[in-house]
Amino acid sequence: MKTIIIFDHPYTTTAYKNIPHQRSFLAALAHQVQTQLLAEQQEIDVIDLHADNFDPVMSAKELQRWRQGQPVNAQVADYQQRLRSADQIIFMFPVWWEVMPAMTKGFLDKVYAKGQLYESDTMRTTLAKHPKIRVITTMSTPNWIYRSIFGAPLLKALYRGTFLKTRLWHFKWYNFAQVEKLAPEKRTKLLNNFRLK
Repeated sequence: MKTIIIFDHPYTTTAYKNIPHQRSFLAALAHQVQTQLLAEQQEIDVIDLHADNFDPVMSAKELQRWRQGQPVNAQVADYQQRLRSADQIIFMFPVWWEVMPAMTKGFLDKVYAKGQLYESDTMRTTLAKHPKIRVITTMSTPNWIYRSIFGAPLLKALYRGTFLKTRLWHFKWYNFAQVEKLAPEKRTKLLNNFRLK
């Protein structure tokens, strides 16, 4: 089984060590996930958007290529090829202003593109393996406020608006809210106990 991890955090996946001002709980989660998947003898491919200097902005020239059903650039073509072999795709990012950061949105805009990874007329995915989609996020907003007051906009955008629409049915969201307010030992326990299911 092959898993692609799409990681979006300015500190990159290298920030899993507990070094002040160079650490990220999300990166620690990514390290934990990779450890689990390796123990399960899965193949892992990590797309670290910030480490790759991915540009999320769609230029006019790129939009012309996108409309013609072509990869907008060589980096996007490489990402698309890698996704075609995935049995599972894991998106990992912090929630900013109640939705995904620009890098993740730009990845979806440029990489998960019509005429390339889904059919333009039927909206059906062209990913032959119909991979499982997993989303792992961190956020400062309390879970109950995010769901009941804001209506979970991320879930609507990603599950309903993207993956369900393109017939990728197997979707699961893992959210870690307000971990920055937990005592260090509780964060460590939460991290050590996390397992993908």
